[in-house]
Amino acid sequence: MEYRYSDLPFFFSSIRFRRLTMSYVNGLLFARGADLNSPYNYDPTKYVAIIMVILFSISTAVHTGQALYFRLWWLLPTACLCGTAELIGWGARLWSSISPLLDTPFKMQIALTIIAPTPLVAANFIILGRLISRLGPQYSRLSPKWYTIIFCSCDVVSLVIQGVGGGLAASADTPSGAVNGAHIMLGGIVFQLVAIVVYALLAMEFFLRYLHDKPVRNIATHFTSSRKPIEVRGEMTRRLQLMSGALIFSTLSLFIRAVYRTIELSDGWNGRIISTEVYFNVLDGAMVILAMYTVNILHPGVLLSEVPSSDASSGSTVPVEMSHI
Repeated sequence: MEYRYSDLPFFFSSIRFRRLTMSYVNGLLFARGADLNSPYNYDPTKYVAIIMVILFSISTAVHTGQALYFRLWWLLPTACLCGTAELIGWGARLWSSISPLLDTPFKMQIALTIIAPTPLVAANFIILGRLISRLGPQYSRLSPKWYTIIFCSCDVVSLVIQGVGGGLAASADTPSGAVNGAHIMLGGIVFQLVAIVVYALLAMEFFLRYLHDKPVRNIATHFTSSRKPIEVRGEMTRRLQLMSGALIFSTLSLFIRAVYRTIELSDGWNGRIISTEVYFNVLDGAMVILAMYTVNILHPGVLLSEVPSSDASSGSTVPVEMSHI
């Protein structure tokens, strides 16, 4: 085939086009190969990791400031600890977005993002106990003290199990070791999920009993100055309504996240769930962000602060001993 002089520009441009096309195809094949070799089975998106690091940094800093300002020290080992662990975990994912084939950041983020929300769940347990104290313990199956003791203990057990599993998975040198670690982590998450369900059912019963004024038992009785007995029942103020709504939304977000992580680990390290980045970004990262910022905005330091209450019909009241039905 002969080319005329006038055809040379087209000839060279077609060669250039073919070279560019082959270069693009080779790049796609190389990227696909990197995805297959990546422990994630994909390359973490850099801008998503940056956004999450920024959001967790802001929320954690605000939580720390709020805990110090309102002297709510229990927020330090709960909400603040959660934010710090999430920050490190998403920092590891940012590292993976730059070096997707490295194993160290993958192990860091898989352990930390699984464990991190556990302390935040404990914060919700404590907030529910405070709400019960304000609205009326007689409507609850458990006393506020026992809510904190039982469910925070469950949270610690869950945290230990997940931590042991995460450590074994991160230090495993064989696929079978990593699988065993994942199974232990799964056990911890399932235990946490069961605790959240029981806690949510008890909380729902409490709110329903309060709204319909059907106490489980008579906790305490006060006497007015005229010696007329009155039942202690806290008022559902606007602040307590907001706190209750924040608690429900935060718990729902963490419940969705726990269900997702249960399904993810059940599906295996190479399953479709764990290999799909958008699921993790939305059902894990975004859910924890929503739960943390909900408590930032609708903060117990403001909504559960002591408000002077007027007595029932006159001066002071005198508490008497508890009575049980």
